[in-house]
Amino acid sequence: MKRISILGSTGSIGTQALDVVKKQGFQVVALAAKSNYHQLANQVMEYHPSLVCIYEEEYLVPLQKELDGMEVQIVTGMEGLCQAATVPGAEMVLNSVVGMIGLRPTLEAIYADKDIALANKETLVTGGELVMKAVKE
Repeated sequence: MKRISILGSTGSIGTQALDVVKKQGFQVVALAAKSNYHQLANQVMEYHPSLVCIYEEEYLVPLQKELDGMEVQIVTGMEGLCQAATVPGAEMVLNSVVGMIGLRPTLEAIYADKDIALANKETLVTGGELVMKAVKE
């Protein structure tokens, strides 16, 4: 069974990826979203990841309330996004976050020897040389 981490899980690509995950029987290890804590909480309840990141820290408390009683580690910000990208047990990381924010988690996932599914063009536009160098190393 393929184990996956999805960065940008509440966006269009992330939700479509979760549909594929369900059909293929993959295991979701981590989910990350920018601010849509309600949809993220619903995804956590359905897919039971071990780690979830809400990027915008102002939504941490509402997310914690929605996930009260669930066994899931909740993290925030860029550090949390990088944790989701490098979470132990995930073999693949789908990066579908918007903008340059996806560069650092992509690099961290590469350094953690994860397979990368990149659905974020800005990562390659702004840091393509860094990403390709990291992949070669």
